[in-house]
Amino acid sequence: MGINVSRTADLGSNQWLQRFVGRQHIAHDDEAFWNGLLNYNIVLPENSQDQLNLDSRLEALCQSFIGNNLKTGNFGSLVTVFLEKTSELLSLSDQESNMHVWQTFNALFIIRSLVKYINETGSEFQLLQHFEAMPNAELLQAALEQQQQTPAESATIAMEATEQSAAVAVPVIVDGSKFETFIDALVNLIVVIPVKEFTYHLHLEAVNMLITLLSVHLFSQQPTDKSIVFRTVFKCQHANVLMSALLHFVARMVEVPHTMFGSSSAGSFVFGIAESLLSIFTFRKQPDVLKAGQAAGGGELSQRFRTHYPLANQSLLLILILTNHCTAQDNAYRTSLFSCADSKDSPKQGAVSFQIDFSAVYETLCLIVTIDQATLLLYLLLHRNERFYRFVMQQQDLEQLVIPILQTLYNAPDSNSHHIYMSLIVLLILSEDEGFNKNVHTIMLKNITWYTERTISEISLGGILILIVIRTIQYNMLKMRDKYLHTNCLAALANMSGHFRALHPYVAQRLVSLFETLARKHTRLDAQLKEPADSAVFVNVSTTPEDMLQDLSVLEEVLRMVLEILNSCLTNQLVYCPNLVYTLLYKRSVFEGFRSHHAFQDVIQNIDMVVGFFSSRLQRVQEQRGELGVNEVLEVISKGASQWSSDRLRKFPDLKFKYVEEDAPEEFFIPYVWTLVCKYGCVHFSSESIKSVTTDIAC
Repeated sequence: MGINVSRTADLGSNQWLQRFVGRQHIAHDDEAFWNGLLNYNIVLPENSQDQLNLDSRLEALCQSFIGNNLKTGNFGSLVTVFLEKTSELLSLSDQESNMHVWQTFNALFIIRSLVKYINETGSEFQLLQHFEAMPNAELLQAALEQQQQTPAESATIAMEATEQSAAVAVPVIVDGSKFETFIDALVNLIVVIPVKEFTYHLHLEAVNMLITLLSVHLFSQQPTDKSIVFRTVFKCQHANVLMSALLHFVARMVEVPHTMFGSSSAGSFVFGIAESLLSIFTFRKQPDVLKAGQAAGGGELSQRFRTHYPLANQSLLLILILTNHCTAQDNAYRTSLFSCADSKDSPKQGAVSFQIDFSAVYETLCLIVTIDQATLLLYLLLHRNERFYRFVMQQQDLEQLVIPILQTLYNAPDSNSHHIYMSLIVLLILSEDEGFNKNVHTIMLKNITWYTERTISEISLGGILILIVIRTIQYNMLKMRDKYLHTNCLAALANMSGHFRALHPYVAQRLVSLFETLARKHTRLDAQLKEPADSAVFVNVSTTPEDMLQDLSVLEEVLRMVLEILNSCLTNQLVYCPNLVYTLLYKRSVFEGFRSHHAFQDVIQNIDMVVGFFSSRLQRVQEQRGELGVNEVLEVISKGASQWSSDRLRKFPDLKFKYVEEDAPEEFFIPYVWTLVCKYGCVHFSSESIKSVTTDIAC
């Protein structure tokens, strides 16, 4: 099957490539040339170093291409060849189409390599010029005559035409018509042609081509609403079927075949769009590779996902690009993702963009949710797709989704701040559902080996969730000092607090210890502020009194919220939380300094009332029996709880927090998405040329 292009081959001496980037026009119907050019096997770049090596070997050819194509129009001819081959694929049998798929892939790979080079070194306008460029009259005539002459005569004609046109600057009218046709062909290739072993890499290349085109955003300061590339992609009439196909690719997670264009059994290759989307996959999902990596960190899992499931990985990244750009206008891709429905249901209300097996989406996200891009997709679906949110809330194995998210938070030092933030927001969104808050305390877990602070033989999912959120608050206090992170952590705990049940003794201790830690910090900060202005407290310290006052104000808000969380639990679930009452009795002194504080006294009165009630009962029992052991104390608490009435407590509003996306969310999400594309994607861009993304990118 043609020549092999290794990672060390000298591409500059390849005669077919030299002719393609040279000064002669090559007609799209010159079959001899295109068969020669497109019959090659290439080892695809697997990392940024491979891409750098390939780029360096293509550099001279790309420069020749830039210098000549606006006169020769050879890029347009190649695009036409790709368009023809793509349309022909639908009428061929599998056996007939094997060679066709191979050549279509090779044409698309060359197009993508050139688009990438133009994006990194030129402008969007130049990219569109090369798409629309037509040969000048002399070169066009020479190409026609060349096809009719002997090789010696044709070489002479081509040379004469080249000399005549070499100095002629050809103005190129950019109307975008060929580019628009090219986009439509890519979409049709992705959604109509079924994924089989020998078409897998063609689908992958088509997805990578769309990502590469949209990467024009990285290399330009131009707003996307002014970008012709973005306007063309976003006015596509097939947003629903494209989003459906991409989400199917993610959900079914087909493993990459061992060979790029393997043989396949005979059969018709004609599929309608609707039929294709139902039978688009012929392989079973093979998640063992990912299951083996679940104990590993998110970085290792990302590498496995990219290596073994590149079509799923790239489709996921393309979904994020399409849904996070152009959010201020009507974004058909965004609307499509947010209005899809479960294929096993018959939606009774609301528009439905497409249907997909939510079980497959859910199971895949459970497997890969420790990866940044999967967390972001989960966030979009939970926050914006009400049907998917309801589906998740009905699942009986919520631990499969929640535990990996907790592991991401537990391993916070190994995660970036964006990933920590998105993981917390997902927990907050989940905690908005009362059913979730009740269910997490009924799901029991054994031997949580990854939680190393303390050996816990058995704990509820709700218990470990509380532990991890408290740990995240304390990590944030020490390292990140992000007010919004505190707010989201406490909001999730507050939503859950009215449903706390059967709290493990260690969980109860950590809840009260959180207040104790914050109280000590408050006392220390308050004391520093009361020192005389000329005191040594502020000497050689960059923190000003104004900063400390602000810190104190934030700290008081956090302390108040922790007290309200404790109060909410005691008001609604005291009878089911004897371990929390026990801990409050044991640690009652931590509230001493705050009883008279105007910001806390009303809530502390409730806590004092509970502590006083059980303290007096314990005292009476002790007078009768003497010293009591832990189990005996808990027995007294349980009996007292049955006689306790929460009517004695002052009423506070129920703690209900709902996540609301901030204004201009694209300022956060777009840099984050492109960081993920560069860091975890299969397309590697030149980091030196990137202009638009401010987030730290490792290409």
